[in-house]
Amino acid sequence: MAIPAQLNEILELFQSAEDPTFRADLLIDFAARFSSADADLAVRPFLKEQQVPGCESEVYIFPKLLPDQTIDFQFAVENPQGVSAKGLAVILRNSLRHVPLEEVAALDSELVYTVFGRGLSMGKGRGLMGMVNMVKSIAREHLRHAKEMEL
Repeated sequence: MAIPAQLNEILELFQSAEDPTFRADLLIDFAARFSSADADLAVRPFLKEQQVPGCESEVYIFPKLLPDQTIDFQFAVENPQGVSAKGLAVILRNSLRHVPLEEVAALDSELVYTVFGRGLSMGKGRGLMGMVNMVKSIAREHLRHAKEMEL
């Protein structure tokens, strides 16, 4: 399945960033745009089901169903030093809003390596891929629920 257009643009930007310093600057720029999930969605204490498994930055995902039946994926990153998690959260939230759930569910979690490169530590890679996998899982769950409602 095709990569959503806005996500594809971002991935192409990172693919073209061969210089590690430029890639790091791009990530820092994305992370600087991070804003935590809306207070009406992210009610403390956060539920364990909202937490990305294996993520060192303690990331939580709060899906907000939009009128067009797509999802605004909102994030809380509890680690203030979680630049990589914040950067990926911004990328996912901004590029997947208003994208059909079938496309979100079909994402390849390997997109993490396109953004961060292959030099990721095992722990960081697992956490970042966990963010993508949880977004995909939420999309699949919403699709399943919508199909059940049609029956």
